[in-house]
Amino acid sequence: MSDATEANGTAGAAERPGAGPGERHVRVVLVDDHRMFRTGVQAEIGQTAQTGVEVVGEAADVDQAVTVITATRPEVVLLDVHLPGGGGVEVLRRCAALMSAAEAPVRFLALSVSDAAEDVIGVIRGGARGYVTKTITGTDLIDSIFRVQEGDAVFSPRLAGFVLDAFASTDAPPVDEDLDRLTQREREVLRLIARGYAYKEIAKQLFISVKTVESHVSAVLRKLQLSNRHELTRWATARRLV
Repeated sequence: MSDATEANGTAGAAERPGAGPGERHVRVVLVDDHRMFRTGVQAEIGQTAQTGVEVVGEAADVDQAVTVITATRPEVVLLDVHLPGGGGVEVLRRCAALMSAAEAPVRFLALSVSDAAEDVIGVIRGGARGYVTKTITGTDLIDSIFRVQEGDAVFSPRLAGFVLDAFASTDAPPVDEDLDRLTQREREVLRLIARGYAYKEIAKQLFISVKTVESHVSAVLRKLQLSNRHELTRWATARRLV
């Protein structure tokens, strides 16, 4: 699907061709800034006749996502957390009216490589109905999509604890001003560096160049006033980001 068509999608609800009475059907929009990942998810879940999942639109950044979601009004949006233009939380903020619609609300399921507590809590506070990581199988992802469509909350097993801990108290967690200085991409690189990944491994995982990884690391060290990756690792560990 080209970038031009990503911002269009397929508007309006549609009955699945050949669908029998009582068969499941859900209209889904994919939001992720990696085209290869979107293509893989589409291939895994988008065989509508077999899965009941109809992918009606795709988007690669925040502005595209809001345009596609508004135009297509899907039942479920698969939303990456880290997106150009403000991240998944910004998409949720700008789609708040669609989520709270009295009839046919749009529901969001976060699908991300990140398993950091701050990311999970951030999108759940923003209104997402669940959060699963990209290690999920195709079968489990399809099941999660239908559960979210039905109003359930869905989480990868260990992530549910983050949400329970966060909402056990009515007090909001303190704001980390140092962490807030970092962009979403810089936070991704920070966590991977702290976990011991080499620059080449980070570049491969994030689909960016080694030079770009080096630039992000330099920016993180400068913003946090740290000298090297060992100090960075201690800093991240102290904040439970790894």
